[in-house]
Amino acid sequence: MKKMRSYHVEMGKGLDGISFREHAIPVPGPGEALVRVKACSMNYREIMIIFQGVYPLPVRPDVVPLSDGAGEVVEVGEGTTHVKPGDRVAASIFPDWTHGPFSLANAAQLGGSLNGMLSEYVVLREEALVLIPEHLSFEEAAALPCAGVTAWHALTCGPDMAAGDTILTLGSGGVSLFALQFAKALGARVIATTSSEAKAQRLKALGADEVVNYQATPDWHKAVRELTNGRGIDRVVEVGGAGTLAQSIMSTAFEGQISLIGGLSERTQTIDFNALVSNVYGLHSIAVGNRTQFEAMNAIIAQHRIKPVIDRVFPFNEAKEALTYYREQSPFGKVVVRVD
Repeated sequence: MKKMRSYHVEMGKGLDGISFREHAIPVPGPGEALVRVKACSMNYREIMIIFQGVYPLPVRPDVVPLSDGAGEVVEVGEGTTHVKPGDRVAASIFPDWTHGPFSLANAAQLGGSLNGMLSEYVVLREEALVLIPEHLSFEEAAALPCAGVTAWHALTCGPDMAAGDTILTLGSGGVSLFALQFAKALGARVIATTSSEAKAQRLKALGADEVVNYQATPDWHKAVRELTNGRGIDRVVEVGGAGTLAQSIMSTAFEGQISLIGGLSERTQTIDFNALVSNVYGLHSIAVGNRTQFEAMNAIIAQHRIKPVIDRVFPFNEAKEALTYYREQSPFGKVVVRVD
């Protein structure tokens, strides 16, 4: 019997709650595919689940972690038509969310209520799999499912974004870097914030038109306003949460859009109500995205030959080291585990 290896975690137990196991390679059933995983990537959700023990959606005990992964289909079950052996694929985080709005009915997610991708092989329903752009490596494709799709959803929800619109991105995390790359591909002007001159130069190299250092300029919303001649931003990709939302609101043009994604800022976790009503704007909370959005994003990635930003790649047997690095450092781009 052929064997495979996988990681398993217990929520909130940290590195001590991670185990490494060997077991039989599963067999795909009707409408399923067996995927040999080639690479996985990490997101802040892993920090929440593994170290903080807090997550807004259910997490099963002894779960295989990581929502993001890419690999090759090696076998399909009876009646499977969406993918075939040899296809290069990535997994959609929410296998049941193929199109339309998010709901509890399609909230089951990889690396949470379902086993995730930090495994040598996985069996997934064919509806969960998306063909990856040909120009991407497996490591690059593994960066797409969470951060990439979230950024795409943030830019395309609500009012249509038009070429020439001004987009604001915060920091240099995975979502913000994807949003910068996608916005430039769609013809937008991008203003980014960051904490250092070194990161500012890297953001400009990716296409940012202007960068504001929020360490040197704590009232960065004023600088953003000045860069738009007082008009404000058409769309903000807001990843900081309560620590940055007030300034994002003050940066936004009348009837602009704020796409609210997370709470990465370490600043205050409350916001004054007066700040919430200080402007006229749309606020849309983002839950990654569905498979249809994933496929639309991939079309733009293929058309513009966009390459995800990779900070560092770890081997499969150093997944704990990868988690530690991701948690303790400030990576510029995605941290990836190559599954050899």
